[in-house]
Amino acid sequence: MTPQTPGKNPRKTPERTIASAAEVAKLAGVSRSAVSRTFTPGASVSKQTRARVLAAAEALSYHVNHLARGLSQEKSRPVCILGADLKAPYPASLLDALTQRLQLAGRAVMVINTSDGEANADDALRQTLNYRASATIVLSGTPPSSLVETCVKSGQHVILINRAEQLDGADHITIDYAAAMNDAHHMLSRAGCTRMAIVSSTLASPSLIAREQLFMAAAERAGHICTLTRIGPTSYRTGAEAARQLLAVRDRPEGIFCVTDLIACGFMDAARQEFGLRIPQDMCVVGFEDIEMASWLGYRLTTFAQPMTRIVDAIADLLEHAGEDVGERQSLILGAAPVWRNSVRPA
Repeated sequence: MTPQTPGKNPRKTPERTIASAAEVAKLAGVSRSAVSRTFTPGASVSKQTRARVLAAAEALSYHVNHLARGLSQEKSRPVCILGADLKAPYPASLLDALTQRLQLAGRAVMVINTSDGEANADDALRQTLNYRASATIVLSGTPPSSLVETCVKSGQHVILINRAEQLDGADHITIDYAAAMNDAHHMLSRAGCTRMAIVSSTLASPSLIAREQLFMAAAERAGHICTLTRIGPTSYRTGAEAARQLLAVRDRPEGIFCVTDLIACGFMDAARQEFGLRIPQDMCVVGFEDIEMASWLGYRLTTFAQPMTRIVDAIADLLEHAGEDVGERQSLILGAAPVWRNSVRPA
């Protein structure tokens, strides 16, 4: 390393600045309005002027500030995605599919993770209001209702995914949990299970609570014993710990419904490895979501598939027609199809 000469300041890296439209106009030798027309789809500009502007923009690494020029246009403003527990397999997959779809549609996306609590989420949400987000998509999870209400009151277009509460002024996309939970109970009942257990999460999100309550109601109608266990967050470890508690007693359950596939996989591994149980011969297990892990040969979990493609399509359609006068907000109920594998005995 060459030592610095005493008394001289070290060389500073020049600050990089973002090129402006005025600089592009000066370099191209055209007016500022000509630059604006060049980057406005459908605007009138001659081929020669367009070529000169594009060449100048390339030389200056100029990019149009769509946020600044399009705040008054619905489709030019960013879309906010609000969610919690985004590291879990299903929310992560939904977020991946949704952001890809929105970006292909030319929509800027802002993601706010509300897992750190309402105060931090509220601060982040107010940033989206400052940026005039055109819409807020609230994923299933635990973003507090107060944050959702803030979006609605600010005049934002709000789309709720798998949220139990019916909020005026918001679009709703929900799953037909009543049908799915009746089918889940029927799977276990048909396999000869009369002692059942629900393994859930302390996350207590609206969608998880709906699964718990509706499965419990189906078991009660059939006169079956059914218990509810919440050990920890929506994780593999929670499923394993629930197995340790439920399977150590004399009258252990014969049929297990896990509110997510990740919990089910943890439960199955502990049941086999620590208690020597065979699935489905000694015990039947049903999950929900149909994450990739559920299809692995080590699990072959019978579950219910979240209609991810249909959810993403519905969101894109709602955003596409957001500026139209469609009257009342939309409420869509989608089915979750059963996926039969090997974790439940045949009838």
